[in-house]
Amino acid sequence: MKKLEVCIGSACHIKGSYNVINTFQQMLEEYQLGDRVELCAVFCLGHCTQAVSVGFEGAVYSVSPENARKFFKTKILPKV
Repeated sequence: MKKLEVCIGSACHIKGSYNVINTFQQMLEEYQLGDRVELCAVFCLGHCTQAVSVGFEGAVYSVSPENARKFFKTKILPKV
């Protein structure tokens, strides 16, 4: 199972981490990936100035609530 991590630390929270999490949850259900991707809320991925930080397969990305769907389709779907 692959782990998709979304930071919920202070900087990421302010920039909309919970909206990103909600979008990812919807996408996981939409594509029926709940058995292949584990969505986790974490504290600090070390990229606070680039919030919202999202970790996936050893890389950290900057994702906004506005581009979360596109990010999921381009970065997550091809790898699962």
